[in-house]
Amino acid sequence: MANPAPTPAMESFQTVRTADANANPARLKADGVNVFYGEKQALFDVSIDIPEKSVSAFIGPSGCGKSTFLRCINRMNDSIEGCRVTGDITLDGENLYDARLDVVELRARIGMVFQKPNPFPKSIFENVAYGPKIHGLARDKTDLEEIVVSSLKKAGLFEEVKDRLHAPGTGLSGGQQQRLCIARAIAVGPEVILMDEPCSALDPIATAIIEELIDELRENYTIVIVTHSMQQAARVSQKTAFFHLGKLIEEGPTEGIFTNPREKRTQDYITGRIG
Repeated sequence: MANPAPTPAMESFQTVRTADANANPARLKADGVNVFYGEKQALFDVSIDIPEKSVSAFIGPSGCGKSTFLRCINRMNDSIEGCRVTGDITLDGENLYDARLDVVELRARIGMVFQKPNPFPKSIFENVAYGPKIHGLARDKTDLEEIVVSSLKKAGLFEEVKDRLHAPGTGLSGGQQQRLCIARAIAVGPEVILMDEPCSALDPIATAIIEELIDELRENYTIVIVTHSMQQAARVSQKTAFFHLGKLIEEGPTEGIFTNPREKRTQDYITGRIG
């Protein structure tokens, strides 16, 4: 993607970055990403590295661009009429906006869990089996069953549903539905899991279960989470990025962002002065 000529506002703005000597190597890299909806610019020159096998949290007020940027990573914005993305996003050095890239395959590699649990109107088993079937990941019925059981176990749901795998997924509680959606994402063997406010529709107990699950999943997956809850970001992430008015203001190790932010706008948001 070609970068547009920088505007004066873009030239004067620079994200504050705090290095982390203990961070894992970067799996995802964004460089100079801008997003336009028609004539309106929603994101300005966002550059960030996302470490592998860790949780990176995007925080900021409503409408600040964090979900817009999240959707850039697996090209969900492609489906929005008039949306245009410039800059570069790479996964292991591969340009995710290369015209030759299979977007369906990309979304198997970079799974997504949405704000509201959205199980298919199918059985629990069929919800998880759907992806492996369409991507041809299972050799036979036995192989498919192993993938489904393994995915449900990884999502911490198997013991609760093992006796009703053929019951409707929509009959589960909200927290269980969200874990079913996580199992569905895991089933196709993703490298990255994106989570857009995954706990906002859940009660505190279900939220705690999902947060514990996220902590377990980071051992095997690169996770990026958008959250309005600063407490949640502090609990589950190793890296935090603060967005405001379409710009990435500051990013670095989570502990440093919350205890010693270097940018006044970050400090103002964390202390409740803006947002």
